[in-house]
Amino acid sequence: MSKHGKKYSSAKERIDKLTSYSAADALAKIKELAYVSFDETIDVDVNLGIDPTKGEQAVRGSLILPHGSGKRVKIAVFAKGDHAEAAQKAGADVVGGQDLVEKIEGGWLDFDSAIATPDMMGLVGKVAKILGPRGKLPNQKLGTVTFDVARVVTELKGGRSFFKNDKGGLVHFSIGKKSFDVQKLKENLHAFIKALASAKPATSKGKFIRKITVSSTMGVGVSVSPEDVV
Repeated sequence: MSKHGKKYSSAKERIDKLTSYSAADALAKIKELAYVSFDETIDVDVNLGIDPTKGEQAVRGSLILPHGSGKRVKIAVFAKGDHAEAAQKAGADVVGGQDLVEKIEGGWLDFDSAIATPDMMGLVGKVAKILGPRGKLPNQKLGTVTFDVARVVTELKGGRSFFKNDKGGLVHFSIGKKSFDVQKLKENLHAFIKALASAKPATSKGKFIRKITVSSTMGVGVSVSPEDVV
């Protein structure tokens, strides 16, 4: 089992495990205790009051963060004709059809999100087993299966991000970069929690948002009081 280094251990000692901080204080702690030189991503993990084994309690959604994610998003689009041209003009990184499918079958996965027009989904189905487990398969519920590809490309480039629960009932989401000031990170966090709360399944009973933890890529986790952001 790998062990954390001295810098991580030192940072961990400066966090009170028994305290749930306000969002502003927690994010300030994260920035204060960061010890690596690169611009880390700031992540949030939320434990939900759902039964992840029940399909009707699945949680998923999307939002445009007020201050973006700070990440350059690479987008692949399955489209042809005028729709392919519209996707290219909107800034899609790769646009194609059969050629794109063959590229993916060959092992290429250098993109963050994929969009497809409805008429291309039969073709996309050939690589569903490759894209699905990686969260990159176009999905009608998430709005990434559409003829309005230009709008979706623009939204994704502008910071629209998706979230969904994992098998343990946890949602992992990125709210920005270490270089963001605390206020911007706080506003992004509030926007995410608001979107997450609105995605609560009707069959989920009791407290929905049970625990919130923020951390940087290499840093320690800091507990945030759910009452401060819900």
